[in-house]
Amino acid sequence: MTTKQLMEIAIKLAGITEVTPDSGISVEGKNIKKILMGVDMETPELLLARQLGYDLVVAHHPETTDDWLGYYENIHIEKMYKLGIPKNKAQRLIGKKKKKLDIGLHASNIARAEDAARLMKLPFMTVHTPADIITEKVVQSHLDKKIGKNESVRLGEIMEWLLEIPEYKNDFKKPVIRIGNDKSYAGKVYVCMSGVTGQGADAIKEHFEVGVGTLVLMHIPGDELEEIEKQGIGNVIVCPHHASDSIGINKIIAEWEKAGVKVDTISGIISDKVSKKTN
Repeated sequence: MTTKQLMEIAIKLAGITEVTPDSGISVEGKNIKKILMGVDMETPELLLARQLGYDLVVAHHPETTDDWLGYYENIHIEKMYKLGIPKNKAQRLIGKKKKKLDIGLHASNIARAEDAARLMKLPFMTVHTPADIITEKVVQSHLDKKIGKNESVRLGEIMEWLLEIPEYKNDFKKPVIRIGNDKSYAGKVYVCMSGVTGQGADAIKEHFEVGVGTLVLMHIPGDELEEIEKQGIGNVIVCPHHASDSIGINKIIAEWEKAGVKVDTISGIISDKVSKKTN
């Protein structure tokens, strides 16, 4: 297998046709048989992979670059538009968070792992949004099936159903209700786990304004959470970040292994294997 073939498998599984700006192949490779993959893979993990004889290192989280800011804006505008939010309004709301991200990125030290991989001549690639899209679809589909036509579902039930997903069950961190409580009616449940990063408090408020009752996220900054809580409109459930990442990652790994490569995991990937209890 080549790095290009592996990337093609990942984006096809996600249902997209192009490699997103927050993913990509930093150092190309061929004749790949053994992969080391993790959520965050930096120079120490690259050195470990070289020492242990891996043909390729795959990271989930990308190193910080500004290439994805335009993609971030566009993908969230499209997602919000599908919910019924006008594109011009979505652009304005997302623009606030985009500016905040741009300011933070300006001082970032970028491409450390990429530079190390190039010096080592070690094949290296990143698969971020494809895995997140898969996670979003898996979690949304699971909850939709459980909810069905029941309009009286409460957050406590949503929490129970989330724990049926192996990665959440296996992680020592569990989904948490950040806004609302077990008895709160869920309303329309919307899972938002792709799009590079979160949309910001103003954009989230608009989700609730157009009919979303509960947002299921994989992370949200504390200051934004406080702002959303003050809005007093909808519920927020936050699922553990690495377990959420792992749902999509594990689906990709399964397809890669079907294609004939061996993948070992470290650095935050949670197993999707259901452990059997013994008496």
